[in-house]
Amino acid sequence: MSRYALHLGDCRLSMAAMDAASVDAIVTDPPYGLASGPTTTLEDATSGRGFMGKEWDRGVPGVTFWAEALRVAKPGAYLLAFGGTRAFHRMAVAIEDAGWEIRDCCCWVYGSGFPKSLDASKAIDRAAGATREVVGQATSWNRPESEAGHRARLNASPGTFDLTSPATPEASAWQGWGTALKPAWEPILMARKPLEGTVAANLLKHGTGAINVDGCRVGAEVTSRRNTAEMGYHGGNLAPSYATGSTQGRWPANFMHDGSPEVLEPLGEASRFFYCAKTSTADREEGCEELATSTGADATSRQEGTAGLDNPRAGASRTREVVRNHHPTVKPTELMRHLVRLVTPPGGLVLDPFMGSGSTGKAAILEGARFVGCDLDPAYLEIAAARIRFALRLEAEEAAAAYESTRQLSLFGDP
Repeated sequence: MSRYALHLGDCRLSMAAMDAASVDAIVTDPPYGLASGPTTTLEDATSGRGFMGKEWDRGVPGVTFWAEALRVAKPGAYLLAFGGTRAFHRMAVAIEDAGWEIRDCCCWVYGSGFPKSLDASKAIDRAAGATREVVGQATSWNRPESEAGHRARLNASPGTFDLTSPATPEASAWQGWGTALKPAWEPILMARKPLEGTVAANLLKHGTGAINVDGCRVGAEVTSRRNTAEMGYHGGNLAPSYATGSTQGRWPANFMHDGSPEVLEPLGEASRFFYCAKTSTADREEGCEELATSTGADATSRQEGTAGLDNPRAGASRTREVVRNHHPTVKPTELMRHLVRLVTPPGGLVLDPFMGSGSTGKAAILEGARFVGCDLDPAYLEIAAARIRFALRLEAEEAAAAYESTRQLSLFGDP
């Protein structure tokens, strides 16, 4: 039996064909609903475009999506769903209204990311029909060092844009004003299908209902804790003694970050939390070598030669060059592995109803799980299949290397 199955089309139809209570975990990165205007659901928004002009991002998944996901999930199965900070509340309410129990809200924090902000001064000059004077040029490298370092790791080319001065007194008055903050975190909703009885009873019957704490511990530093059961005599006073903690690592938190300086400086020690950088070019493209290439314009739905394609503030410069995985919102494999490992029992079945380019599937395979994914776009389905096949090959190579290492030790009589 194949370790994975991919379905093309509306995920509700694909899930309708699945058996009830057959899925061990759902880990997904659904549409964020970043269309202009009030946030709505995919069911209600019959037209419109959201992030980077994508029609599939016109709204967030509503109750009908999450109700079908609830049906196919085993009692006690966990759901992890990414969301956008602007529209996350709509999705959370839909998930709860579908019958899921909200357990927590995790956040993934990162230092990279450009604000999608309207320059108020430029907008005023544009409305007045005034031409602004070009006073210089800048590139995406002219950012804080951490941003430049991140882009260097992605092997991306810098984009160039003009620096202009206000042309009207009104524009001068609003110079430096905009409409958006720099994006620095994404919420991940954690929900659970209601249990059948107690956690213990549910685990014994369905193998679901708990999270993999030890498998997701962070770091291995020795910690100290106060032992309130024992009182020591110190300097003439009774005081609680302290015992050395386990070296297994810290309890997994509902906070994850990318290890960037902006995040680490206020937090201090990096090992306190799980961290993972944003998706690298290598991670995006692994397994896609035989697929057709796309230009930056194809990948970003922008016209060649336009300012939007080259402007880093438009989020386009990271894909200006030729790519094979042209999905705009690829999540890093290490982050998805952490999440899959957290909520999936050994060998369990992971479902991603909004699969995109297959990051969840790639992570599930590398974690030894099985996977079912759905997506509307045949091009994304092809990319996902290629990345998952790569994960299967990598898993087989690692298993062969481990076997060979064991065999060599046995041949030479090593312990």
